[in-house]
Amino acid sequence: MDKPVVVIGIGEIGSVFACGFLKLGYPVVPVTREMDMALVSADFPEPEMVVVAVAEKDLHPTLDKIPNAWCDRVVLLQNELLPRDWKDHGLNNPTVISVWFEKKKGMDSKVVITSPAYGQFAGLLKEALGSLDIPVAELESEDALLFELVLKNLYILTTNIAGLEVGGNVSELWLNHNELACSVAGDVLDIQEHLTGEALDRRALIEDMLKAFDGDPEHGCMGRSAPARLERALSIADEAGLDVPTLRRIAEVK
Repeated sequence: MDKPVVVIGIGEIGSVFACGFLKLGYPVVPVTREMDMALVSADFPEPEMVVVAVAEKDLHPTLDKIPNAWCDRVVLLQNELLPRDWKDHGLNNPTVISVWFEKKKGMDSKVVITSPAYGQFAGLLKEALGSLDIPVAELESEDALLFELVLKNLYILTTNIAGLEVGGNVSELWLNHNELACSVAGDVLDIQEHLTGEALDRRALIEDMLKAFDGDPEHGCMGRSAPARLERALSIADEAGLDVPTLRRIAEVK
């Protein structure tokens, strides 16, 4: 029998990954918030991989508790994720996937665009999610991964924060509120450049964000996490001394 796959966080997205591995014949060990990871790792010290599928707000507390035996087997998939997030916890080479499919309660998974993955388990993720008709592309470099993570952050933050002002879906945002969308995206990229320490290819990122808009033009802009995302973005901007005038204006109105 194959080694088990540990899945930390069995919500909607975590359940999709678990299902994919079960279809490949891997036993799945679920870890819920009530369970002690140290005790689970004592029973399963050498799993095939450890998929961390908790929400963004729970990521850092979870990584603080990852047992040492699991540290070289970690897979991360959160939004608003950048290399600094895992390096702060001593994780130097996790496998990372930028998830571009939705899964809501009572509904099948909905693919927006192909989900890119990088790291030692990228091929296995491609196989597992492929068994569920969810496409995954394997990336060839850390630079490519950084671009994809920033792209997802750009998409999430731009749509959520602009959505606080105009609501609607991503197609309407770009067609009817283009100036707002571009201004929010510019502020978001200022923050991303600060967080990454890199000069980003803004044109390429915007072009790829529009491809994601085309992948699901009716995707709603303002999720439940939008106010918290705006607050978090402004906190980072304040620490960095960034102007981000459009984000500040939206915050004042809201």
